Amino acid sequence: MAIACTDSSPASPKAPSILVVVHQKTSTPGLVGTVLRRAGFQLDIRCPALGHALPPSLAHHAGAIVFGGPMSANDDSTLPFIRTELDWIAIALESGKPYLGICLGAQLLARVLGAQVAARSDEKMEIGYCPIDSTAAGKPMLGHLRQVFQWHREGFELPVGATLLATGTNGFPHQAYRYGDRAYGLQFHPEITRGMIDRWTTVAIDHLQRPEAQPRDAQLQAHSIYGAEVEQWLTQFLSNWTKPEALAA
Repeated sequence: MAIACTDSSPASPKAPSILVVVHQKTSTPGLVGTVLRRAGFQLDIRCPALGHALPPSLAHHAGAIVFGGPMSANDDSTLPFIRTELDWIAIALESGKPYLGICLGAQLLARVLGAQVAARSDEKMEIGYCPIDSTAAGKPMLGHLRQVFQWHREGFELPVGATLLATGTNGFPHQAYRYGDRAYGLQFHPEITRGMIDRWTTVAIDHLQRPEAQPRDAQLQAHSIYGAEVEQWLTQFLSNWTKPEALAA
């Protein structure tokens, strides 16, 4: 379902909380939210683009996830909330709590770490299910994950000091990375659900006219094939992400 950035989980007040940063009124944490709630976490969902404040620290949160959006990580001079998030991510990293950036969230993290975020020179995008390959360092984390959902125009350089975990073959070579033991960036969208594909391919139908875009029917078919595999991987990843020493081992 779409969440107006004010969603709160019906978890126990004592349940650990994950800070979730989204970028549009209709944004949803999708499968990531489902898996975290299933594991007993509550979600503190905030949308700085709508004026929601970010906490001064992560003292009251078990970790933070920054999701994607149609804006650019380079829009800090025109979108004040992007500047706010860039400054806040530095605080999140200093906290030592787990951080996960998905698509835009990974690009924002890359910028904070001094790396460039940019579109391809030919402006081609990745839209639909695409293959990735884990590196030797990424194999323990990614396992047999091979097909993931993409929807993005920009990619990122690998930040200095980061470990590349997955590569891509469609002109976006950096698909997953780790910085330190607790911060992860994913170019792809493990949170995607069938309902989200239906919505994205409806509200952004003009993107499907691009020759490199996977057609809507092909996206839905691929999701029926690979969705369960991604969910299985995501469940294990998020379980370990809340215990980051297991991921970095």
